[in-house]
Amino acid sequence: MSGFRKAMAAAVLVTAVAGCGSGASPGGTHTVGTASGGAATAGGPSAGGATAAGPGLADEKLAADPGTRYKAVAVPELEGLVCDEGDGGFHYGSDLDMRVTGDEGLKEIEGDSQDIADEVSCFGGRRNVLSKGTISAAAPMFTARTHLYENVPDPAAALNGIFDASTELATGYGRNFTGKARTATSPALVVKCRQNVTDTFPMTTCFWANYGAAGVVDFFPADGQYLPIDSAVPWTRDFVAGALRK
Repeated sequence: MSGFRKAMAAAVLVTAVAGCGSGASPGGTHTVGTASGGAATAGGPSAGGATAAGPGLADEKLAADPGTRYKAVAVPELEGLVCDEGDGGFHYGSDLDMRVTGDEGLKEIEGDSQDIADEVSCFGGRRNVLSKGTISAAAPMFTARTHLYENVPDPAAALNGIFDASTELATGYGRNFTGKARTATSPALVVKCRQNVTDTFPMTTCFWANYGAAGVVDFFPADGQYLPIDSAVPWTRDFVAGALRK
């Protein structure tokens, strides 16, 4: 487990020096976290309207392509969270960090280099702390990676291809997926989530796609528990709505 220990030690150092997740967005604005962090660890965003057993996973019909395409991925403002570019100072290393693969048939927009500008991390008011042995580090509520494309003619089909390829690759590097994948369709996008165990930590991972973009939102555990998929879906939808820029 030397790779994990090195990554965690580095994360602790970055956290101490930079104050993970406490920086301003590129526009200079902050999203204020709640004192208890409840919005980040309970039933999903208060503005999203979907909580566990609520309408968030009701299967709707994807709307027709509105023709919207995106030029940038921004740091979103989400109620109860502080978000910033990058991985928040935390990464697993050894290729356990989730990536978007299986999108070879989609043409990325010019200038989309898949660099750090496409990666965002969000923290709750009460930080997740992951521990293993004597090593511990603060982790975000989630990290997200987003790819922008000239056109995604069939978001559902593209999402299935990305989900299958990405989870297969992640499994090869040591992510162990558990339970069944669940898909939730709204007029704006399709989301597909599945829980997994990454180096003993319970993660909930959601991939998503619409007509101009696709990505992954990787949720870290709060209090050692999986974020329920019923909560992960509305958080994913709110992230996408806030991060894509025309």
